[in-house]
This record gives sequence, structure tokens and C-alpha cells, in this order.
Amino acid sequence: MGRLWHWLTDPDIGDRLLKDGVDDEVIADEVTKHWVVYVVPALVGLLGLAVWVLFLFSRPDGAWFPFLAGLAVMGWGAVMAMQRNIDRFVVTSDKVFRVHGLLNRKEASMPLGRILDISVEKPLHGRVLGFGHFTFESAAQEQGLREIRFVPRIDERNLTIQRVQKKAGLRSKRLPTADR
Repeated sequence: MGRLWHWLTDPDIGDRLLKDGVDDEVIADEVTKHWVVYVVPALVGLLGLAVWVLFLFSRPDGAWFPFLAGLAVMGWGAVMAMQRNIDRFVVTSDKVFRVHGLLNRKEASMPLGRILDISVEKPLHGRVLGFGHFTFESAAQEQGLREIRFVPRIDERNLTIQRVQKKAGLRSKRLPTADR
């Protein structure tokens, strides 16, 4: 049971890093979703619990239906929460990548050098609760890594990406200012 739980809840980020012994790839930041994405799964789970409790007040011959329906709705809420938990965005010394998907894992990566532009969107409720959304632009028309939503502390994460790009020599140095 422990191995199954680990398989369902841990995306094994370390397995996706390049390790050649000389210049190993290093994780600069691993980002999980903001807590706000768990509100809907929690509400679905509570709804399932309410339906499940109805079986206590049902006639014995029909109590099986609310019992099974409540378990099914609680299970659906749990699956929704696990899907959000497995969704990880990672910044390394060489690339950014995302791993998501509960049963069918999906991965997308982009080398730091291919990132042309990063847009940060902070909706009003995101500013209040402390999250935002990234949009990555590259020269590729179709890319697997475009939008990363519900990123906690988005400004801090944006600066981390910029620092890693600068350290890798991908951001231009400051131009000297002209004396007036």
C-alpha cells in the first residue's frame, strides 16, 4: 500500500534531473500549487460526507445507495486533490519543467535558453490570497509548457527564474550608463 501511495502522490522530481557526474543539474525551486486549488476538492469531499451520513437516516433496505453515493463523491474529491498535489513546476539550473497527471503522467520541459518572455498575471483574488499565473513564450509555436497556474509567491518565483537565467549567462548584463 505504501508503494502505491508513493506512486500516486510523489512525482519523483529527482529522477528527471540530468546527472553526468561533472556538471549535475540542480533544483533551484520546486513549486506546488497554491492552497486555494484544494478548496473545490475539499467541498466535494464534504458534500460526499454529507451524502454518506444520509445512510444513517435511511431505511435499511435503501441505505446502500447513499452509502455508496457518498463514498463515490468523497473518492472523487480525493482524486481531485491528488491531481492537484502531483502537479509540480520545477526550475533547475538548466531548464524549467512541469510534471502533472495522476494516472497518466504528463511532462513538459523548456531549456532556460528558449524562454523568450515570461508574463506574470496576478488577478485581484490572487493578489489578496498570494498567487499568480505564469505564461512562458518561446520561439516554438506549439509548446508543452506554456501556462503554469496558481503559483504561490509568484514574484519570488519570477525572480528565482531570472536569477537562474543570469547565473547561466542567459540574461544580458547591465549596460553602462552614459555620463551626462
